[in-house]
Amino acid sequence: MAALIWLIVGVALVAAEILSGDFVLVMLGAAALGAAGVSALGAGELVSAAAFAVLALGLVVGARPALKRRLTAGPDHRSGVEALLGGTAVVVSTVDAHGGRVRIGGEVWSARSLDHSVLEPGAEVTVVEIRGATAVVLGV
Repeated sequence: MAALIWLIVGVALVAAEILSGDFVLVMLGAAALGAAGVSALGAGELVSAAAFAVLALGLVVGARPALKRRLTAGPDHRSGVEALLGGTAVVVSTVDAHGGRVRIGGEVWSARSLDHSVLEPGAEVTVVEIRGATAVVLGV
């Protein structure tokens, strides 16, 4: 019975990681799955709890930082608005110095031209800056 409880807790924690994305819950979930294994082998509840504690500590303190470094390492890692800079967009409605619309990836953004040129729909442009919710673009 204890092995089943550890198993359910482990799966729930791993599934909850999808919402947090910080690699803590997945480490705790893996530790709970390890405790489920220890319990399934016939160990008592105290031994299972100790196995959970040791595995959780080892994974959160040892494996998590290395995993986070590996996933976020490198000079090319950019996220959020920073990831849009230098990218290509397509003009959706005429863009000039005062406004317009561009499609960046799958999203439509308000935009304005950096050099005050008029950019027609369908033109490819480069995103040079994001000011608030407006992309500042330059014709290619």
